[in-house]
Amino acid sequence: MHFGISTHLYHDQRLGRDHLAQIAEYGFEVVELFATRSHFDYHDPSAVEQLAGWLNETRLGLHSIHLPIFEAFGTGGPGTTYSIASGDSARRQAAVREAEAAIEILKRIPAKFVVVHLGSPSQYAGANDNLRPAASRSVEEICRAAEPLGARVALEVIPNSLSSASTLVAMIERDFEGSNVGICLDFGHAHLGADVADEIEVSAEHLVTTHVHDNRGREDDHLVPYQGTINWPAALMTMQKIGYDGTYLMELASIGSPAAVLEEARRARQRIERALSP
Repeated sequence: MHFGISTHLYHDQRLGRDHLAQIAEYGFEVVELFATRSHFDYHDPSAVEQLAGWLNETRLGLHSIHLPIFEAFGTGGPGTTYSIASGDSARRQAAVREAEAAIEILKRIPAKFVVVHLGSPSQYAGANDNLRPAASRSVEEICRAAEPLGARVALEVIPNSLSSASTLVAMIERDFEGSNVGICLDFGHAHLGADVADEIEVSAEHLVTTHVHDNRGREDDHLVPYQGTINWPAALMTMQKIGYDGTYLMELASIGSPAAVLEEARRARQRIERALSP
């Protein structure tokens, strides 16, 4: 069992070595890179080379890359948003091109997973943003880019009609049977639309990685576990039941200082480890 932190915690800043050193200081072993160009310019080979050095110096592994969902963060608005499920061909292709650019990082820095949003959360989606045929075609293209570089494609549970655990399972079994596509179980997103333990059960056969955070059932708050209303004992018992032994990757918001969030995350990790102990 491993625990990691997403660089989502520093999403409104340009990623630097000090951010990774801080994550390592609190005892986490791996990170997920949130690929937004205002945060980390994945188009820049020198930035990728620099990131490889930082990871080596801080002894952190790159667990996964969260593929781009928008162009910028913390600059007055997200700018261009990316939907790989868009019915607009040019927009879909632009989103896939950005995904492929981020996947190029794997040529220099290996990672186990690339995490994919199928379309946009319902509250932000346009009329043609979340179409299943477009999503399926895009996932095929992303798989062709990621799999030769040793990464599995993990479709994230998010709050839209394409991305509940049951709809993701149906897509994988219908369109990607025998492929390397799995599910990223996002605890917070699952809690917004369903019972988390039920979503874990449904996705069990295809669950390959996680996003771990909490909320109060209304907004996607990205709180530290145990600070919202998720029933963590039931959720973790179900994770034990299905035999999940992969990484618990915390995707947290910077509420207050990152150091304070990481201290709370360290305590939450200890509670999770106790709950999962034999």
